[in-house]
Amino acid sequence: MILTGTAASGAVLGANDRVRIAVAGLNGRGKAHISGWTGQENVEIACLIDPDEKVLARAIKSVQEKVGGKYKVKGFRDVREALDDPNLDAISIATPNHWHSLMTIWAAQAGKHVYVEKPMSHDVAEGRVAVETQKKHGVVIQHGTQNRSNAKIAGLHEAIQAGKWGRLKIAYGYCCKPRGGIGEKSISQPPENLDWNLWRGPADITDFHANYHPYNWHWFWKTGNGDLNNQGTHQLDIARWAIDKDQTHPVRTMAMGGRFQWNDQGETPNTMFAMAEYPNGQYVFFNVRNVNYKGYEHQVENEYYFEDGGRIVRGVYYPKGSDKGEKVSVENGQVTPGGNWGSFISAVRANDPSMANGNVEDAHNACVLGHLMNNSYRLGEEAPFNKKTGKFGDNADAAEHFGRLHDIMADGVGVKDSEKYVVGPMLTFDPETERHTGDHAAEANALLKDSDRKGFEIPKAANV
Repeated sequence: MILTGTAASGAVLGANDRVRIAVAGLNGRGKAHISGWTGQENVEIACLIDPDEKVLARAIKSVQEKVGGKYKVKGFRDVREALDDPNLDAISIATPNHWHSLMTIWAAQAGKHVYVEKPMSHDVAEGRVAVETQKKHGVVIQHGTQNRSNAKIAGLHEAIQAGKWGRLKIAYGYCCKPRGGIGEKSISQPPENLDWNLWRGPADITDFHANYHPYNWHWFWKTGNGDLNNQGTHQLDIARWAIDKDQTHPVRTMAMGGRFQWNDQGETPNTMFAMAEYPNGQYVFFNVRNVNYKGYEHQVENEYYFEDGGRIVRGVYYPKGSDKGEKVSVENGQVTPGGNWGSFISAVRANDPSMANGNVEDAHNACVLGHLMNNSYRLGEEAPFNKKTGKFGDNADAAEHFGRLHDIMADGVGVKDSEKYVVGPMLTFDPETERHTGDHAAEANALLKDSDRKGFEIPKAANV
């Protein structure tokens, strides 16, 4: 037999290695989680969790039909009831972002393994608590960054880090996918089928409006992280994965952008360019572009720029000054096989956190990168909609790439000169203490941890 988790759970995998898993959050990605786990051999969805009783009932019915009555699926509105089950091995979290860390922490404390959607954390401080909880309780935590299970990307990064094309200077990620405005929704009573207290959980909000549930919570700071740390978490993680392995967090970050055209209730930017500098001098750049227009170029991808002027763009390596490139060919890199779902189940069966493709440390480091970029934006001030506004601390590479984004917004989207950018300050950060230093430190440090609602507090790292 293989003991799973810790003595806190008492859960034991029998000779048949069956894994019993709960899925929390049943809209959107939750449906993908259900499909992923039911596609794995000898994995049982023991229970489903959602504060919306209609969503919960519909999901239970669907899963029971899918598994043909082989086992019975329980339903809970409160995740804590599910975690009390001593026979539960793991939980799969697909809730809104503000719940990700607290559920991860509670589950690890209960001895359950965790698959958690990106981003693992809603802010920097709670991510650190999740890391420390994993260290103490020894459970598997795997981040929902599926590209970590891609052996080709792993092999590309291994080749980059080995110096195949010279030293990497900039790892660049794009989250450019069209979205639309969300309009304005007035404060109202939550629907009767939704437990508003449980939906909010740790999010320090009081009033319901229909843009929170079921999806548009992404575009409010108390519940989401904008597209930078939504879809963008995948490309941020890939970018950070490519730089030198000994790098954890950046020492300087800056971001600028805006929420153009939509004139809606949302708070997070639909247009952003951000940069982060690491202690070793390598950079991560990031580009968010969501406003649709005729000729929109969809870009959810990564690029790599080298110190000698060479670059890898869309799988082709171009030497310095050349528009003629050759397709990149590399050996597969080291990942736990089975894809994102299968690799997690393998790690659970082996009770081996090191097998996670996108472990808790990688998850935290990727999320912090996005949080720091967002926090620069959140502390920004309005400035003219002008290409010269993008100084980026006189970083010529950043100014050049921002200029390309500006041209798209001006010439493609049609943003007028009368509009304003929000220009964030250059924030300095200590990777060891995970605290800001220097100019703007007080305001920036205040954004490292959100306030929590009573009864849903993130514990201190020393108390996990």
